[in-house]
Amino acid sequence: MMPKNAFYAQSGGVTAVINATACGLLETAQQYPDKIGKVYAGRNGIIGALTEDLIDTSQESAEAIAALRYTPSGAFGSCRFKLKGLEQNKAEYERLIEVFKAHDIGYFFYNGGGDSQDTSYKVSQLGDTLGYPIMCIGIPKTVDNDLPITDTCPGFGSVAKYVAVSIREASFDVLSMAKTSTKVFIMEVMGRHAGWIAAAGGLAAEKESDGPHIIIFPEVIFDPEKFLAKVDFCVKKYGYCSIIVSEGAKNQDGKFISEAGTRDAFGHVQLGGVAPVIANIVKDKFGYKYHWAVADYLQRAARHIASKTDVEQAYAVGKAAVEFAVAGKTAVMPVIVRKSSQPYQWEIGSANLADVANVEKKMPREFISEDGFGITPACREYLQPLIAGEDYPPYKNGLPDYVELKNVAVPKKLATMFEVKK
Repeated sequence: MMPKNAFYAQSGGVTAVINATACGLLETAQQYPDKIGKVYAGRNGIIGALTEDLIDTSQESAEAIAALRYTPSGAFGSCRFKLKGLEQNKAEYERLIEVFKAHDIGYFFYNGGGDSQDTSYKVSQLGDTLGYPIMCIGIPKTVDNDLPITDTCPGFGSVAKYVAVSIREASFDVLSMAKTSTKVFIMEVMGRHAGWIAAAGGLAAEKESDGPHIIIFPEVIFDPEKFLAKVDFCVKKYGYCSIIVSEGAKNQDGKFISEAGTRDAFGHVQLGGVAPVIANIVKDKFGYKYHWAVADYLQRAARHIASKTDVEQAYAVGKAAVEFAVAGKTAVMPVIVRKSSQPYQWEIGSANLADVANVEKKMPREFISEDGFGITPACREYLQPLIAGEDYPPYKNGLPDYVELKNVAVPKKLATMFEVKK
């Protein structure tokens, strides 16, 4: 059989290490010239496939591809776009087949979180539903760490490291000024329904007096009275109070504290800033001087302080995706399997996309302290290896020297255009 071309795309919110996955995939694909021809990247995710906007990765140098390992963000562009069901929008699937046929694409690799794995699963069914066989591999990526089956999600370990480092440094700052200035600091982190990122901040608190003193999880209903009592206790005992709050914190009615009333492209409720809401609750009760910060894109873009474990795992799932595909596997996703926590050992396994799509893994209650404001030793044991090790990018003129690809477009072969409906 002649080798088939491959399609690779990045989806959803990008991370500090998603390009390391691309690096692993592209470098591994080159080792199978008898099975994989060219690897085309979708410009801006699955939208690139629908609009026939493909990137010829073979036009990049080996050095540029290798540099992806230490470059953050999505090198080919990402998107928030979810394929509807076949019965809802058959035209999207027919268009995918049209593009795949035109460019002789027999492999589909989609790098993203829960919604993206749903897309991967739907594409994997093209052979059964519309008669176009394609090897389809979903590749895990999400800073939220909420994909099931895999022990952790590439992208999470580096965000966890950034958050733990940042809250430790900010806590040192606040402590030094607390006598005459700021007494309460609130750091808002990502995490819509799962508090893994917020929990990671708890790694900074190695002794009782260390910040963060309070973590507000999406999994624990926010109780203002209980919270204020804890703030009062910390300020009186330690001189200050350092707090981490997840963007997905909910009130007693089960509503997001920071709900902005709008929705994103995936249909999720758009969240506003919860940190200032929490800060005002503290101010109204105690009148303390406070500061708050929203980590926002900084936490997921911080390649300069990425976890070595995370980088290695991100590369490994990209490599495994190609190996699965050329071995004839389809409708699966490579996963991280933890073999041991002390010492930390892991390997690559696989999960069926049908078991991954649209399933969300939240923090188990045994990882959250009894009072609901901290992490347990079991949680610490789970999280600690994921932030371990440093993998610094090269620096030039005092700044990280990241790569920007040429992203040469593949000539279009289809006469028809396709309008993507948002």
